[in-house]
Amino acid sequence: MNALINSPAQLGNAILVRQTAHGDDFDVLTQIYEPNINMAVWQRSLGQELLSDVNGILGTDPTLQLAMVLSPQDAYATLMQALRLAPSAEAICADIAQLVDMFCCLFDLEQAGLRLAALGSAMCPRFHVDRVPCRLVTTYHGVATEWLPHHAADRTKLGTGNQGKPDELSGLYSNATDIQQLASGDVALLKGELWQDNEGAGLIHRSPGITSGEQRLLLTLDYINQ
Repeated sequence: MNALINSPAQLGNAILVRQTAHGDDFDVLTQIYEPNINMAVWQRSLGQELLSDVNGILGTDPTLQLAMVLSPQDAYATLMQALRLAPSAEAICADIAQLVDMFCCLFDLEQAGLRLAALGSAMCPRFHVDRVPCRLVTTYHGVATEWLPHHAADRTKLGTGNQGKPDELSGLYSNATDIQQLASGDVALLKGELWQDNEGAGLIHRSPGITSGEQRLLLTLDYINQ
């Protein structure tokens, strides 16, 4: 079942209405093409074999940092080679390869830029928008990405507009309850500022805080200029 969350935003004198689409079937991701959708989320649970691979990778290489360009045709084999020291990687490599295939098919790309990172601290701790058309984000382990609905955010407080103040004091949002969070396993497409006709409406998000001793395994996929 898919659901939409309405989110009006102020841009100058105009009101932008943005929605977030959620669903438990992967076809919800196609809704990212709707003009008023700035995030589409496939809500899913990770299988035990995949979770076992994730735990094995984090145990073997707790500082893993993979960055590469993959095509749907070579994704699985390339990832298996890159993760060859892990106790097992078949399930996670198959899952990532499927996501690469979906991402490239959805946006008519021949390749995608991949980053797979094991994190012990927040990578991007401040709320921000991405200067990209669209980015795929999924967290295989640990706490997942936080985001703000448009109606809850004063976009003038992003970047230098915060005047050096932390997010919670800058006026970017009014209440901590305004902050939303993806779940581990969710596959999200975050529309950025470079998506056509989406300037001023890129999804506002940040990396979550990570408790000392905890780990996060994050995957992102990005457009590659062709």
